[in-house]
Amino acid sequence: MPTASTPPPSRGPRRAGPGPADDDGPRRAHRARDGRRDPPDPRPPVGRADRHDSGRRRTPRPAEHPRPAEHPRDEPHRDAEGRSRRRDHDSPAPGTRRGGPRRPDRDRPNRDRPNRDRPNRDRPDRGPRPARRPGGDGAPAGGRSGPGWWQPPSMRTRATDTGPRRVTAESSDGADTATRAGKRRASRRRGFAETLRGGFRRSSSQHLRALSTDERRALRRRRIKWSIIGGAAAVVLAPVLLFVVGYLIFSVPTPDEAVNNQVALVSYDDGTQLARLVPEQGNRVKVPIDRIPVQVRQAVLAAEDRSFYSNPGFDLTGILRAAWNQVRGGAGGGSTISQQYVKKTLVGDEATLFRKWKEMIVSVKINQERSKDEILGDYLNAIYFGRGAYGIQAASQAYFGKNVEQLTAADGALLAGVIQSPSRWDPAIDPAMSLQRWQFVIDGMVAQGWLTPAEKAQARFPETVARKVVGGGAPADSRGHVVNAVRDELGALGITDQEFSQEGLRITTTIDPRRQREAVDAAHAGLAGQPDNLRSAVVAVDPSTGGITAYYGGDNGVGLDYAKVRKQAGSTFKPFVVLAGLLQDPPIGLGEVFDGNAVPGLRNSDGADCDRCDLKQAMTISNNVVFNSLSKKVGAQKVADAARAAGITSPLTDPDERIALGNKEVTPLELASAYATIAGGGVYRVPHMISEVVTSDGRVLYEAQPSDGERRFPERVARNVTEAMLDVAGNDGLSLPGVRQVAAKTGTVQSHVDGQNNDAWMSGFTPEVAATVWIGTDMNTPIRTADGTPISGGSVPGSVWHDFMTGVAKQDPPPTFAPYHAIGEPPSDMPPGVDPDASVAPSTPASPTAPPTSTIAPTTVPTGVSGVPTTAPPDPRAAGGAPAEPPGPPGPSAPPVTTTAQSTCTLANPCG
Repeated sequence: MPTASTPPPSRGPRRAGPGPADDDGPRRAHRARDGRRDPPDPRPPVGRADRHDSGRRRTPRPAEHPRPAEHPRDEPHRDAEGRSRRRDHDSPAPGTRRGGPRRPDRDRPNRDRPNRDRPNRDRPDRGPRPARRPGGDGAPAGGRSGPGWWQPPSMRTRATDTGPRRVTAESSDGADTATRAGKRRASRRRGFAETLRGGFRRSSSQHLRALSTDERRALRRRRIKWSIIGGAAAVVLAPVLLFVVGYLIFSVPTPDEAVNNQVALVSYDDGTQLARLVPEQGNRVKVPIDRIPVQVRQAVLAAEDRSFYSNPGFDLTGILRAAWNQVRGGAGGGSTISQQYVKKTLVGDEATLFRKWKEMIVSVKINQERSKDEILGDYLNAIYFGRGAYGIQAASQAYFGKNVEQLTAADGALLAGVIQSPSRWDPAIDPAMSLQRWQFVIDGMVAQGWLTPAEKAQARFPETVARKVVGGGAPADSRGHVVNAVRDELGALGITDQEFSQEGLRITTTIDPRRQREAVDAAHAGLAGQPDNLRSAVVAVDPSTGGITAYYGGDNGVGLDYAKVRKQAGSTFKPFVVLAGLLQDPPIGLGEVFDGNAVPGLRNSDGADCDRCDLKQAMTISNNVVFNSLSKKVGAQKVADAARAAGITSPLTDPDERIALGNKEVTPLELASAYATIAGGGVYRVPHMISEVVTSDGRVLYEAQPSDGERRFPERVARNVTEAMLDVAGNDGLSLPGVRQVAAKTGTVQSHVDGQNNDAWMSGFTPEVAATVWIGTDMNTPIRTADGTPISGGSVPGSVWHDFMTGVAKQDPPPTFAPYHAIGEPPSDMPPGVDPDASVAPSTPASPTAPPTSTIAPTTVPTGVSGVPTTAPPDPRAAGGAPAEPPGPPGPSAPPVTTTAQSTCTLANPCG
């Protein structure tokens, strides 16, 4: 009989806790959710353990008191549901019937078979379970352990659950210590990624059943539906909200505020101010709308906004197109006249969605506060038409020289056609594009019914007055040419004249203020006291960057820029002939000997004759006959190609051998750039003057990036050309102070007047700067000094160049060129006018270790190389390849020493 401490008798095997998720899950979950005590059941409970595997009920066995578990095999067995039961050794094994073996039921899973998909209930890896102490844990000695039947299901399952759970908190000894509150906290600790992935699904507690497939599909459909609804609401409500916010914060400017132009600043490379540009406001004459002819107004509408009188101030299609272009990285477009008025006079032309949004809001407000005629009148009085003209009245005067009331429909069509790009579509700049735009406007007027076909047939493209160079606030002195060169370069970069005039640009140039001042001072000093008809230009280029560091085109800043005037180059073209010879295969080296005496039809300047001289000697004295012969030998077209490779961009069509004497026209800027390519080792860098362009609101429109340039010819070839030019400045008395290397060449263009010259040049470079000076006249007449002496390259231009280079080349220690290694025949070390065959003196035996000094740099006798000594002379006799000739005067029939050695440098195996 049970004692007082013994729990009420059991009515059969009790549930030991939840098994796997698919074992009686819904039934147990249902009982667990209601949280109520099970009502008493008069019938004895029948569990799955009371049935055979086939499902038939069997008679329950009387309960027995378990023995203490002293051995693992004495541990009560647990069925597939985790319930504790004993199995006698004489009871039938699972899967068999009493009295004989039974075939397993294939329709149901065999619970007693090991299932690799479920965890092992016996957990043999943890060893045997500890034996229960009699009376321990609230259980009577010898009685059945576990809760009573009177306890609620939640307590029963929690107290008897020993199987795996979905959310558990087990201690190291395997005891279940998770509580209901702990499970809730564990459920809340799910990661954010898991929440997004699974949604706000129910807790994974054992008391909630898993969702079925249909329920998951329904939940997914609900999520998709609400996502679509939320996205549609955002698409509809977001623009409305943005419009309301913008309408409240953006104000409409007055017409006077809208036409205030911002000041543009041009700076030197160090940031100091070069020029402050204030556009002329005197040319803006505000006229009322009724003074503007109707057909002129209609022409503007046909070109810019044909629905102006019917749209609300913005074009939704254009806005969407601009937004799409912005997403793809392009530019917007398609604005109405109201939007253009706001853009060009108020919010700027920044290619962003914010600017487009602000433009649309202000356009709508303007259309609500002003009439369409007022908006059109303000627009025509504010916009820029080019030629320095702001407003329709100023444009009428700049293009046709008459007032706005006198404009015809054809005149209005021309003005309307240039509004979008006045700096490019001016008929004086691009007549073809201007005509195309004029026809577009005329066709638009006909399409809108504002012009009849008969009137279109009678319309003719109007003639305009000559385009005048407008200073636009630019300085009238020599700085004006710098500003105009900057504006031309801005156009090449895609920055329009309108942006220059209205965006308040901050332009940083490459002009060095010290070099610019020295160039201007040198030009003024060279022309001081000279005839008034003389003109000059000075340009300096940095070989390492291509940046123009000094630019002087004359003192009249609004006049002709002589730095861009094409003139015949004279002898300054001879280095390109040497370049062409070095690029030959096999190359023609500086030691190639020619006859330099005058020939019929070609003479040399005074003191430039030589019986026999090599190319370096001929370059030093500027012998015309030698370079004319070299041009014939190489080919005139190859000379032109070499000049173009160096950086000459002017046309060099139909060249002949006289191209060696500079019969083709170039500009001082081109010549300085080409010499900079030679100074830079054969690397061409585009000459430029702008390093950065920023608007007044901080937008960067352009920023020059460091460039490695373009390799045009090998470095060793460039160094050989430099070597040919090293003695020119010293021969003309223009050497720079100090031991400094400088390569230079003079140039003189003879006049049709005998004994006179029309142009004179001096161009040269150090490793850090290349500079060109030109002297001439406007009328291409003979140039003379104040005492009547003809001006040549070594006189006035040489003096200006020397003064400028002396002021610039003050770096200490002075830079030097790269070491020289001869290509082809090396040049003679003899001075100009001396036969190069006499390079081996009678009293001095040839020795590779006897380096005589030169006026430029130390040289070695066997090689004739100036610059640095060499250890491997190209002369095979000096290198030990052949015995040297005994000392003595060379006979008249002896072959020249410098013409016997052959160079290994070819185009297939370039030297450098």
